[in-house]
Order: sequence, then C-alpha cells, then structure tokens
Amino acid sequence: MKKAEEIRLNCQDAVYSNDFYDILVNNVDIVQDAESICSQGLGRDYKVYYVNREEVPPLSINTYYHTSIPKLYTTLDQTSLEESGIIRVQNQRNLELKGRGILIGFVDTGISYQNSGFRNEDGSSRIIAIWDQTRPSEHPPKDFIYGTEYLKSDVDYALSQPNPLDFVPETDENGHGTMLASIAAGSEDLENDFIGVAPFSEIAVVKLKPAKQNLRDFYYIKERAVAFQENDILAGIEYLGRLADERQQPLVICFGLGNNQGDHGEAGRLASVLDAMAVKRRNAVCIAVGNEANARHHYYGSLSPSTSDIVEMNVTENMRGFHMELWANAPEIFSLSLISPTGEVLPRVPVFSNQQQRHTFLLENTTVIINYQAGGLRSRNQLIHIEFQNPAEGIWKFEVFPSVVYSGNFHMYLPMTDFLEEEVFFLHSNPDTTLTIPSGAALPMTVAGYNAYTGGAYLDSGRGYSLEGTINPDFAAPAVNVFAQDNRGNYGTITGTSAAAAIAAGASALLLEWNIGYINNPIVNSLEIKNQLINGTMQMPNQLYPNRMEGYGRLNLYQTLLRMRNV
Repeated sequence: MKKAEEIRLNCQDAVYSNDFYDILVNNVDIVQDAESICSQGLGRDYKVYYVNREEVPPLSINTYYHTSIPKLYTTLDQTSLEESGIIRVQNQRNLELKGRGILIGFVDTGISYQNSGFRNEDGSSRIIAIWDQTRPSEHPPKDFIYGTEYLKSDVDYALSQPNPLDFVPETDENGHGTMLASIAAGSEDLENDFIGVAPFSEIAVVKLKPAKQNLRDFYYIKERAVAFQENDILAGIEYLGRLADERQQPLVICFGLGNNQGDHGEAGRLASVLDAMAVKRRNAVCIAVGNEANARHHYYGSLSPSTSDIVEMNVTENMRGFHMELWANAPEIFSLSLISPTGEVLPRVPVFSNQQQRHTFLLENTTVIINYQAGGLRSRNQLIHIEFQNPAEGIWKFEVFPSVVYSGNFHMYLPMTDFLEEEVFFLHSNPDTTLTIPSGAALPMTVAGYNAYTGGAYLDSGRGYSLEGTINPDFAAPAVNVFAQDNRGNYGTITGTSAAAAIAAGASALLLEWNIGYINNPIVNSLEIKNQLINGTMQMPNQLYPNRMEGYGRLNLYQTLLRMRNV
C-alpha cells in the first residue's frame, strides 16, 4: 500500500514538473519506450501520458503529431440581463425561475468563494465542490492523480472561521472565473442592484493549473499570457460530469476559454468531448465564440484548379516565433511556397502526409518548419502546420497552390492575440470563420456577443460559420460591459464573449429548471435547450437570419417561454 502511494505521489510530481512532457494518447508507441511514465484517464476515449523529457524526442509536430501535443487555451474577455428577457422570467410569480436544483460548472481560473455572491441567505456556500488543479495534495479527487478537492462542507467550515483561507486556501488570482460565475449564478444584492441569472443554482468549479513552461516555450506564448493545457481542461470537464452524475443533478457547463489553433469545426478533441456532454440528458453546454473577428488572424482563399493565391502576412520585430496553420476540408489538398521579406524563395513544398520540411532563410536568419498532416480526429481535413523560428520583420508571402480541389476553399489562422509576443496579421484578412476552438462544436450552444447598451454589434465577437459550414454561433447575448462581481468582492464590468456565454449558461439553468420541474421533461438535453432558446431569439430589423455574427438572433428567455406556451 505504501509503495502504491509513493507511485501515485511521484506521478503527481510528474503532472507539475516541467521535466515531463504531457502527451495526449495518439503516440502511444513513442511514450511507451520511456521508463519514467505516468498517465491520467480523461474519460472513456482519451488519456494523457506524463513522460520524462530525457527519455523521448523533443516536442515537434512531426514526431508527436498535431493532436498529441496539448493545445493551450486562454480566457475570452477584454479587461444584460434585462435585455435578454431574464429579469422578467425571474419575476414571474407563477414561475420564479432561479435555477433551483441545477448545478452550473466552470472550468476556468477558479473562484473567490468568500464573495457574498456565492452564498445563501444564511451565509452558507452555494459552491458544491472546487477542484484546484494548482495545489498538489495527498487527496486529489477520486480517479484523478493531482490537485486538491474541497467540498461544500469544507467551504462552509472555512466560512465559519475568522480566517477562512487558513482552512480552504482558495483564491482566483485572475478573476475571470469568479466574474463568469457571478454573472451566471450570483446571488441577489439589492444594495448594489445586482443579481445573477440563476441565483439559486449550485456551483462547481475547476481551477485550471497554468500550462507548463515546456509547452509555453513550444508555442512561443508571451510571458504574462494566461494559458491552460488542453489535457487539464479535458480532465476538468470529466470531473464536472462525474460530480453531476454522482449527485444525480442537472448540469450546465459554462466554457469561456478558447484558442485559435486546431480544427475550427466539429472534429477537434475538445469539441467532441463537449458534444458528448451536450447529448447527455439533463445537461446543457454553453461555449463562447471568442473575440478574434477583428484581430486580422484569419485568411480565406478560394482557388480553381489552374490558379494560385498570394497570402501576405506582416510580422513585427523582436519575436521568438509562432505557429500558424492552413486548414481545408477533406478531400481538398493544397501545397505552398514561401517568399521572405528580402525576396528569398522556398519553392513549392510537395505534399507528403506526415512529412516535415525545414528551411532557413539566410538573410533573415529565420527558420521555417512545414508539416503536411491530416489534422482531425473525426475527419481527415488537411492541415499544413507552419512554425516560424526567429521570424524577421516585414511582409512574408505564401503562394498557395491547389493539388486536389472541389470547392477550392482554404483557411489560414494565426495564434490568438493574447498569445502573440508582438503583432502579426494578414494584410487581406477575413473576419468570417473566426470562431475560437472549441466553438465549432456541433451540439453545444455556441454564443456570440452584442452590445446591449447601444443595441449594436460587438465587432470583436467571433464569426461563423464552422469549417464544415455548420451554423455557429447559435445566438448572441450581451458581451459589452456586463456587470459582475470580481475576485475581491467588488462590482465591475467585463467585456468579451465569455460574459455572453455565462449569461447563456444561467439562462440554460433556468430553462432546465422549467423543463424538469414545470413541464415534466426529464430527458431534456443541451440540443433541446438550444432549440428552445433559438425559438425565442429576437431578430434585428433589416438583417437576414441566420447570419455569421449572431446566428439565429439575440437571446431572449422570456420570448422563449412565451413561444413555447403557444406551441
């Protein structure tokens, strides 16, 4: 027994140590050659291995494959309820929907549990559980090998003490998770004229651990950027699902994170996991679409068989490097050449799946590594992965050639704004198809943003559709200067589509409460909740719907209930 405990603790060390790579399941053969190896299950279909870096090759797309190296995600904010028809629903005497009996889960930066917004009238907490991945312990959650779990009894005991943090040392240093939780589930505060969407709901929180330095270095993430690993996010979602199952409680997942690299459609690993959560009965999943529409990080091209396209990209000086991607729907196949700012040409790189080409431009002292791969887990969409090392300042030009074309369409993506050390952008960018991952998922609710104060668009809100042409976003919710309680217990505002997703998550909790408690629909799931909310959306005059900016319209829960009453 003692030996098993030592092995478990050693594996927990591997989870946190920068001396170990985190490798998702695809390349089992590579990691199984290592002697120092631990693993963590991530549900039925996925597993992450923790492997000593000295025993395996360095991280590279060619060696480990695109989907094996965890992607990094960041928060989708840029540091209202009446507009969304929620206050009218809360105040209906025959309903008084407040989220009773519903669990809202957050996989984010944590929560400031001492805030008044997360307590009942008697002072006890509405937080059912917190899994803090950042804090090693001898007692992680069941079936997980790292982190510390605090249950409601722990939180309530801490709140009864003079110094609660001595007993549950939980804080949210960033504040993003706390603000989303307060928007979706904050308690009513009459003095400050504040109420969350589902103020009687219960709350579960996964505080994600920061990404390891070896992954931050691999992706050239700027020093102070918030970055979380894909495998930790997958573990957090699995934890929330298990918690709700154990409690036999309806669950809403609010997902306010995103990234710009990977399959921008239905085929990504995280999208598939959230799809699976969305089809479970009494579940709802809400995903923010990101704030990348105006970042100039997306290029769209369409070619006929006999043509090519020149794509121009501006790079600012003093960058260590970055990764970028070209995606095309299978069976389309493209290839490319590259011209440096001084005119040196890397000739057209032939298409060989899973092959790598490395070239150093002499005058620029810039190395470019190009990999052709079939990039999806559930599709064979083409991926051309391009890594720039020490990129020179100036205009870089790609010439894209069609090899096998039907539609001729391709998309190129740069990293998210928050991850780039300096400015990089396409000169002829396209604001459409700028949904951050995983908001190309087919089954959850994907939520765009608009400005509820002016009635106008929120121009940074990610735009559809998905890579496959699925109508995402599904609808829009307020995303500009949304009132919330911060990590110090003060009230302020947050802007970004993560705030819109939090409003939608709270609305989903009220609608789950109505379906289960009022119309006896216990098998309702996220698909049905999504369709009900779409049915109540409000359309702006002189606009065609569905559209790329707001999907089927703007969230209005009151209209949803009115229209369902008349069905």
